[in-house]
Amino acid sequence: MISAVGKTRPNQKLPKMMDSRKRKLTQFLFPMELDNWLAVLRIGLGLQVLLYALSLRSDWNYLFAGTDGGMNGRALSEALLSSQSPLVPRLGWLVTLASAAGLSEREVLFLSWWLLLCAGAGLLAGFLSRSLAITAWFIHLCVAKSGGLVAYGVDNFMTIGLFYLMWSPLPDRWSLDWRRRGKAQVKDPRLSGFFRRVLQIHLCIIYFTSGIAKCLGSGWWNGSNLWRALTRPPFDVLPPEVLVHGEFFFPLAGALICLLEASYPFLVWSRRTRLPALLAICLMHLMIGLGMGMYLFALVMIVLNLAAFGAEFSFRFERKVFAWLKKSPASTG
Repeated sequence: MISAVGKTRPNQKLPKMMDSRKRKLTQFLFPMELDNWLAVLRIGLGLQVLLYALSLRSDWNYLFAGTDGGMNGRALSEALLSSQSPLVPRLGWLVTLASAAGLSEREVLFLSWWLLLCAGAGLLAGFLSRSLAITAWFIHLCVAKSGGLVAYGVDNFMTIGLFYLMWSPLPDRWSLDWRRRGKAQVKDPRLSGFFRRVLQIHLCIIYFTSGIAKCLGSGWWNGSNLWRALTRPPFDVLPPEVLVHGEFFFPLAGALICLLEASYPFLVWSRRTRLPALLAICLMHLMIGLGMGMYLFALVMIVLNLAAFGAEFSFRFERKVFAWLKKSPASTG
């Protein structure tokens, strides 16, 4: 009798253990989250799309036109893209569809630029958030894939950010859509927490793999990769006489970048070290933007980091600023 009871004990413990692990996994993947992070992501990406469109305005037709006054790089990029997958969106699709309506290639490019610009402005204000997020994602993806020969990291991370934004539980409470529709649109906070958790995990994987890849080579430890990055056109923003005096700076900076990116998932996941790690990674991207002229890349990375891990700090700082502004007139008066 005793042996029979002893044999059944493991079978009784196993369901409890499975239920406990399932509950912990559910709590990890679906935490209760406010939509403050979503507001940071929407506003930041709206500003990003707006500045992206404005920065390409003068070269838009030259970069993406075919034989009609462009450098014809789109034809080569789309030919290479078709050999990889015929299902990836591209500007050629829009040109072909619009030609049936009698629109020229130049008119299609003009409309696509204005749609991207208006989508960025609408996201910034929070008006028609989901529709404009889908529009911005699709047009930007077409632009990035058709201009693959001149695209770089900012296009990849803009696509990632807009993809998360269009699937997230919009609208957030800081948007015009929320004010227009009222509180009837309240969403499950666990759904908001799930999308934020996926973004957090995605960022941790990106930084960890990037940091490990940098650590495996010697170029970042001796500073040669950093030197080449700062002296290669068109990223040679800093004057050469400044770089020459940084002989001992490059190995130190390269080692810090390797260690910061490789340790990012462990530092940012702990609440004790989250704020220092977040400030360090944002400072790194800010220095990249200022030192290499990659302002849009720096902006999108800072936005993704703040949305994933820094929304609480951002709104806490904003409340302190507004409280100080409210007290300031009274104190001066």
